[in-house]
Amino acid sequence: MCGRYSITEPVDALARIFDFLERLNLPPRYNAAPTQDLPVVRDGADGRRHLDLLRWGLIPSWAEDAAIGSRLINARAETVATKPAFRDSFRRRRCLVPADGFYEWQAVPGAKAKRPWRIHPADGGPFAFAGLWARWEGADGTAESFTILTTEADAVVAPIHRRMPVILAPETFAAWLSPATAPAAVQALLANAPPPRLTAYPVRPIVNSPANDIPDCLAPAGEDPTMAGPDRPRQGSLFD
Repeated sequence: MCGRYSITEPVDALARIFDFLERLNLPPRYNAAPTQDLPVVRDGADGRRHLDLLRWGLIPSWAEDAAIGSRLINARAETVATKPAFRDSFRRRRCLVPADGFYEWQAVPGAKAKRPWRIHPADGGPFAFAGLWARWEGADGTAESFTILTTEADAVVAPIHRRMPVILAPETFAAWLSPATAPAAVQALLANAPPPRLTAYPVRPIVNSPANDIPDCLAPAGEDPTMAGPDRPRQGSLFD
């Protein structure tokens, strides 16, 4: 799954990669968490890409209660085309979720708490998770929300967690965003687009709390004798 991530790049740097119009005042997010309003990129009716703030945790249009979104922060790429909560968005409302790293928690034998790791491209810089968005109208008002697609973990992430976010290459952005792309082609894109070469390192447990949204969340854990497990970064790609 993907339950936390970071996006610390300035908006101008993101605009160069994602080609959107807006210059929103985006503070760096070191520990972005579900239910928060976070930046996504999507195609607009004017044919241009736009940067908008949406709530993380997809609320389907048919939901009776917006609270369902807290349980729909991720969608499995293998079944997203058929699951009732996601299939309409998969056909017509796809988005890009800018990030520069994400966190996963590793179960360590003999330890009471799971060990947090940060995973990011070995070459640095921002990238895009594959996302879906939805618009919901209820008695409490209107909400726009998103979810992040996940897939089987690659060689770097697998020792930490069995799932990871789907990372899209820039050359696939247009096809992913366009509602004209056939569902079969979109599914093939998810299956065949390799992510960037990734690296991983353990971080301090302060990342466990979403209240901690500070630069220290990105700092390596260092030599902590209370935390068992390998300390060396892992490098690889989906097709290693």
